[in-house]
Amino acid sequence: MSNEKQETLAGLGLFSEFTHSELESFCDLTDAIQVRKGERIVRQDEPGDSMFVLLEGTATVVHRKDGKSFELARLGPGDFFGELALVDEGPRSADVEALEGCTLVKISQGVIRALAGVYPSAAFKLLIAVGRVLVARMRKGNQKYIDSLLLSAPGKN
Repeated sequence: MSNEKQETLAGLGLFSEFTHSELESFCDLTDAIQVRKGERIVRQDEPGDSMFVLLEGTATVVHRKDGKSFELARLGPGDFFGELALVDEGPRSADVEALEGCTLVKISQGVIRALAGVYPSAAFKLLIAVGRVLVARMRKGNQKYIDSLLLSAPGKN
């Protein structure tokens, strides 16, 4: 799957600025993981040290609290999750479950360090790309929060 993995990753925004050599090295450092429908990829409250990029299939992000489940997002090819584990090894904030068979790439802290040792610019490009997506998610969340405050503000018709 290495050539197929490399072609798939090359088409994703996270890796769009990688050179051919950088992407080839990245692919050598990672393995594609197969997950069956219904399988949990990460578990809420467990520590993590890796993020995942979804290459094929769909998954759901579910937060559980007080016996209730809240779907936070649906993920498809090109989406990634678990990226906070690259910064700290705190507990996962939600479960991620496969809605169908999925192919993923697992990116651990060790992969980032190894990539930085060979191609520091590639590690930088990856972390900047992840940061851009996180900022976009934060802006979207902030806007939803502001909109909800404005809708509930006194004097609003």
